[in-house]
Amino acid sequence: MSESRRLVVLLTTTAVFAVCFAIWLMFGVIGIPIRRELGLNATEFGLLTATPVLTGALFRLPLGIWTDRFGGRVVMLLLLLFCAAPLYLASYAVRLWQFLLLGLALGLVGASFAVGMPYVARFFPKERRGFAMGVFGAGNVGAALNMFVAPVLTQHYGWQSVPRVYAASLIAIAALFWLLSAPDPGVRAAGGPSLRRELAVLADARVWKYCQYYSIVFGGFTALSVWMPQYYVNEYGFSISEAALLAAAFSLPGGALRALGGWLADRFGAHAVTWWVLWAAWLALFLLAYPQTELIVHTVRGDVGFHIGWPAWGFTALIFALGLAFACGTASTFKYVGDDFPENMGAVTGIVGMVGALGGFLLPIMFGAALDLLGINSSCFMLLYGVVWVSLILNYLTEVRRLPIMGEAAPPVGA
Repeated sequence: MSESRRLVVLLTTTAVFAVCFAIWLMFGVIGIPIRRELGLNATEFGLLTATPVLTGALFRLPLGIWTDRFGGRVVMLLLLLFCAAPLYLASYAVRLWQFLLLGLALGLVGASFAVGMPYVARFFPKERRGFAMGVFGAGNVGAALNMFVAPVLTQHYGWQSVPRVYAASLIAIAALFWLLSAPDPGVRAAGGPSLRRELAVLADARVWKYCQYYSIVFGGFTALSVWMPQYYVNEYGFSISEAALLAAAFSLPGGALRALGGWLADRFGAHAVTWWVLWAAWLALFLLAYPQTELIVHTVRGDVGFHIGWPAWGFTALIFALGLAFACGTASTFKYVGDDFPENMGAVTGIVGMVGALGGFLLPIMFGAALDLLGINSSCFMLLYGVVWVSLILNYLTEVRRLPIMGEAAPPVGA
């Protein structure tokens, strides 16, 4: 296959994933007016925004396996067409249980990641898979696309217009994908490896280590992408449109710069990139976690008041840096997968993606519960800070003590 044909397949599949990702995180924006209409508390709002993420997570493993067996082209097309119906019906929901039920159905679009990742990777040689998977992963920019499109539609036509427009877009991108994609080179004449062989790879401890990494970088990215619009509304008093625009400062680099993370992983190795990503995230979250504080100091000349807290521009700069770190981390994780499991990328991509997306499901609910309990908006960053801190310790104990991270020579085996 020619190089130009490979690039067409890669870019088309990336565009499909971007649309799917925008739909997957749709409730992060339209959930704000829905919350007002239904009178939801923070925990219920977290459940509303997280429900689509649940099915997108759980179905990543089976869809990854089906991709290995039947080919990404066919599985992707069927997935896109199936999800259009519940997406459109969501515009008619009027009760929380209806939103949750339809959210479970339309959330399957989030599993498109486990279809597209192994599909595009098989078109490229091993030494370029990190870049190829990074470009595909840049479809996470759909989170930022949602921040731009959904507020405009909501403001002019009501929140109900968003799922209707997205459903039409899903059908249109499905047709485009079928026209421009190519048969999956990973599908064998006998229909791919057996299910038992696919699942056997899950006994490898490395798979679960990569799950742990991905639950931080991707789970945190997904959770904050749906949480940031309402954070800006509550913390700084912005309108929905203004809040979504500023929230894109996190979701845009978290998606668009994933290709940079793939290139860095190809050049310096997945291990080194992942290690420094965790440190960068730890520092950013430490700064973000500090709540708005009024401090009174008793001096000999009287009381002096101080305000400690991030202005909107400083906060936005920090979440931009956090989004950049998460982008590099998501790419480096799948560089591991492409290098270590080239024959089982569908199954391993599915399980790693599933665990990462489950983090994206659980975290918004935990954010809401922490907010209801503590009443502090920055409690979401406090929670993530603790999770990253634990991950750094685990990474150090399992990898850093025995692998190079600064280009130094690795110790000999048995040393």
